[in-house]
Amino acid sequence: MKGNKVIILFSLFFLVFAMLASGQERKRAITRSADEAFEDQRYSVAIERYQKAYSKAKKNKAEKNRITFKLAECYRLTGQFKKAKGYYKRLIRANYDRKHPEILLHYANVLKMDEDFKEAKEYFNLYAEKVPDDLRGLNGASSCDMIEEWMNNPTKHQVEYIKKINTREADFGAVYASDNFNDLIFTSSREGSTGKETDEWTDENFTDLFYTRVDRKGEWSEPILLTTEEESINSEANEGAPAMNSRYTVLYFTRCPNVEERTMGCQIYKSARSGRNWTKPEMVKLSNDSSEAIGHPTLSKNELIIYFSSDREGGYGGKDIWVAFRETKDEDFSWPYNLGPEINTPGNEMFPFLRNDTILYFSSDGHPGMGGLDIFYSVLDTGGNWAQPKNMMYPMNSPANDFAIMFHRDEEKGFFSTDRRGPKGQEDIFSFAVPPLEFTIQGTVTDDRTLQFVLDANVNLVGSDGTSVSTRTNDKGFYMFGTSQVNKNTTYDILVSKPDYFNNKTTLTTVGEEVGRDFVRDFVLKPIPEEPIVLPEILYDLAKWDLKPQYEDSLQGLITTLDENPRIIVELASHTDARDTEERNDILSQKRAQSVVDYLILRGIDPDRLVAKGYGEYRPRKLLKDVTRSGYTFKEGDVLTEEYIAALPGDEVKEAAHQLNRRTEFSVLSKDYVPKSKTQGQVAEVQISINPDDNVVIFKTEPKTGAYIIPCIINGYNEEFYYEPGVKAQISTGKALEMLRDGIIDKTDFRGDPTEILGSNTIKNNSVLVLQSLRIGSKTLNNVEVVVSQRLRAPVVFGRWLLDQIGTYEINPQSLRITFDYK
Repeated sequence: MKGNKVIILFSLFFLVFAMLASGQERKRAITRSADEAFEDQRYSVAIERYQKAYSKAKKNKAEKNRITFKLAECYRLTGQFKKAKGYYKRLIRANYDRKHPEILLHYANVLKMDEDFKEAKEYFNLYAEKVPDDLRGLNGASSCDMIEEWMNNPTKHQVEYIKKINTREADFGAVYASDNFNDLIFTSSREGSTGKETDEWTDENFTDLFYTRVDRKGEWSEPILLTTEEESINSEANEGAPAMNSRYTVLYFTRCPNVEERTMGCQIYKSARSGRNWTKPEMVKLSNDSSEAIGHPTLSKNELIIYFSSDREGGYGGKDIWVAFRETKDEDFSWPYNLGPEINTPGNEMFPFLRNDTILYFSSDGHPGMGGLDIFYSVLDTGGNWAQPKNMMYPMNSPANDFAIMFHRDEEKGFFSTDRRGPKGQEDIFSFAVPPLEFTIQGTVTDDRTLQFVLDANVNLVGSDGTSVSTRTNDKGFYMFGTSQVNKNTTYDILVSKPDYFNNKTTLTTVGEEVGRDFVRDFVLKPIPEEPIVLPEILYDLAKWDLKPQYEDSLQGLITTLDENPRIIVELASHTDARDTEERNDILSQKRAQSVVDYLILRGIDPDRLVAKGYGEYRPRKLLKDVTRSGYTFKEGDVLTEEYIAALPGDEVKEAAHQLNRRTEFSVLSKDYVPKSKTQGQVAEVQISINPDDNVVIFKTEPKTGAYIIPCIINGYNEEFYYEPGVKAQISTGKALEMLRDGIIDKTDFRGDPTEILGSNTIKNNSVLVLQSLRIGSKTLNNVEVVVSQRLRAPVVFGRWLLDQIGTYEINPQSLRITFDYK
């Protein structure tokens, strides 16, 4: 019995051992198949198998870390960076980077692509400490400092997502298909591709070449498969990365065969255009080893030089850019040469594009960049050496992968591919263009006094290149110089001028401007102020009316003033002292006024510009300033009445006061006279009013409404106002704008901020305007406030409130007269 138990126990033990051995073998088989898929670059298959293997690893920490590393690499190599980031982070926590320090580099790169630049820099530096010979660590750290600056200061490139071409699948690698530049050949894994299976690298459709053209509406047409008559360019495997020769007659592209149980590298093929079709593709022989990956072709204009990307032996790390030559287009290319460490790095350099045979564009994740693959360019010098590559910066590059650039033959535009966060995800085709370096200069010219637009100002543009053009402002004060008038790398003086204004000038330059722009330069012109009109004072001897020689000189100055200001009308008011009879003094004041009028008319002053009045002794002088005569100072504001003079000390001082009363005074009555031809030498008659009824104002009525329309003088200009008893002083917006344009008022005459009141070439409703002077009859009011109204139909409306400021008054509607009793 015991023997049976032993046998049973032994059998059970053997069975358990066999089961364990069998389980271990299955685990090894799963892991082995995952590793094989990884080595064959069937990463989507490897991910599925590694996940199964990981679940079987249980407590084998070392194997779990190894599988985690493989999964991180699979996700990175299939562009699933967020998933890769999580796995790399787990490995760093497990200190697995001690065995594989490249984990730090890859983690830093995915952090950068996730725009976490601060933490990415930290891990780039950690990698640089562990692997100091690999410059990708230091380069990555320095690039993190540059990215933000590049994004804040973008280049002049304008990039645009092409909605009509892109899908939710991968779309990339576009090239112009003809010299019309209105059709494209590009790579896509969209639905409808030739292959029916799934690419085990990407877990997507195999890629094919597609064709699209611009339709009549200027839109890209629905892409179709690129086909030939004999054999399709597209196969069951991957085709992509097309390139055209300079004549657009031969298509070069990359084909990656999909052969069961064979390791086949990608190769470059070519197909010639045959009418609207393409010939059967032929392989371009560049290697004797079919397992080498060769792709992404670009050729010189004569097709004797080919550049391509490959991970073949003899490179500097991942995929490098190589070059091969041939003597004629009928020959095979020679053995390829690596472009060397100036171009290639321990990372990947791919998708070369040769422009004008001297500029090589390519994508790299080894040179300092913004993240993933960035687009770089290098210039071939006269010695045949490639210069240090330059990053194309933002927005051509981004923290994502940016690659497969190609240019229009003659213009600064083209296409590139990127998996940046676009509308549909994965790789997409973007267009780019560098706007032409064009400039315009425009602006407005406003009046400093009125803040209104200045019409017909001359704007002169003088360039440092010797050019000079002029234009004039329109009714909105606007001027503009177009793109044909403004040149690059030129400094300009802009001079604005108009009669009666001071000139204004500024300088601008297009030197150093890398992006076209519309310069805006606004100008404010300051009006040349009117010279103050100095009017003479004429004094007379007792009982005399003839002009003394010194006062003839004063009148000559008045004549000059009248000639220089042909629109003013002056009033001459002659007075006597109180001695002699009133009748004789009236006659004397008339003669004094007449003597001045005759003198002025004889010297060419239009009689219509002279208003002469004789007041006799009725208006004793009121001094406007201190005056010293005969050692005595008469004070400002003194009125030289008989009583005042009688109280003065001494006969000499009294006589001086009498002489001050014997005078002819001048005042500017208005500034809106319309000049006529001169009648110099011909004495015309001027009616001299003796003791006129200055307190009487004649008015008219409005025919339809019967409203009283009363003459007045506003700031020296003849105007009219409508009388409405219950209304305070108002002025219409239109009338106020007219007065602004005519210079009767200016910005300083408004209460408040002029820039707010006078903006947009109008006047803010209900603004308060202060009239410096308002003359009704012979009474002048100063600083009269009126309200600007947009609804007011009459130009100016005054009511009882304002007329009360002048004095009491009586309106006679029959005689159409207002009689004032001035205050």
